[in-house]
Amino acid sequence: MPTLPLHHLLIPFAACNAETWLPTVQALPRASTRNLTQLLHGMKRAHIDEGDVRTLSPPHERALARALGFAPTETPDGLIPLAALDAAAQLPAGAGQAWAWITPCHWSMGRDHATLTDPAALALTEDESRTLLAAMQPYFETDGITLHYLAPERWLAEGEPFRKLPTASLDRVLSRNVDAWLPEGHGGRNLRRLQNEMQMLLYTHPLNDARAARRQQPINSFWLSGTGALPARKAGNALAQRGREQVSVPRSLALAVFNDDWAAYTQAWAALDTGEIAQLLAHQRAGETVRLTLCGDRNALTFASSHPGLFTKFSNLLSPKPLWNLLEKL
Repeated sequence: MPTLPLHHLLIPFAACNAETWLPTVQALPRASTRNLTQLLHGMKRAHIDEGDVRTLSPPHERALARALGFAPTETPDGLIPLAALDAAAQLPAGAGQAWAWITPCHWSMGRDHATLTDPAALALTEDESRTLLAAMQPYFETDGITLHYLAPERWLAEGEPFRKLPTASLDRVLSRNVDAWLPEGHGGRNLRRLQNEMQMLLYTHPLNDARAARRQQPINSFWLSGTGALPARKAGNALAQRGREQVSVPRSLALAVFNDDWAAYTQAWAALDTGEIAQLLAHQRAGETVRLTLCGDRNALTFASSHPGLFTKFSNLLSPKPLWNLLEKL
């Protein structure tokens, strides 16, 4: 009889450091988290990942790496090889090579700094994305980097410069000043040079003229993330683990946080509770092993299916104390 996959729901931005977050969560109707509360009462804490808001790799990416079987020593901060894993799954070759994700994006230029806006809001089409990739490819090739199309908002970049270059997750820099999150050292200087070259190239590119005519924001830069390399065997193990442990990572809370939209954040919690959380609760009640990871800006807490009487003292924070007492710890 085949083994059932383990269902793992990993929720980024269940908490965050925004001043308006705590009042929003405190005001959540009980109905918005009813299934979550029931789910957690049938679980025990399995792991805690502690960090701070300055790490390049946010808690949800560290939790994902752990779910894929990576040991912390294999994933230094800013070097979780998620792009290499994508390459192993999507491309016929490239095992052992160094990879990165490239995200075409818009930097909003202020008087003193640039702010990275949400790439999803650009509504970039496949044709536009491929046109940009073709225009940018020759510049990257001078640094020994080859670009591969993956999706309109994400390309794969193959090249030795990415093997040991720590980079900040896109989720760390969205809606923030990019300067604080740019790579340092020799690799960082080369990246900044490439970004400057792309800004000059894209400033006069016909594609951006067409976007301006449609009142769409121009693509004027890119963000680099997911850097690192994976030996073929490790890539195979991680892909196999991804098949055994089906990790779902909903983005609705994250998008609300990036847009500073707390009404949408409240609605997203309600939708999660009746959607993905209710589905996980159903698997739990069917006797299946399930995991839930709640992530904030600093920490991540992972809970696993338990049996009656095995609840930890930590999980008992849910009764009679409200759920936000737990979320505050993230």
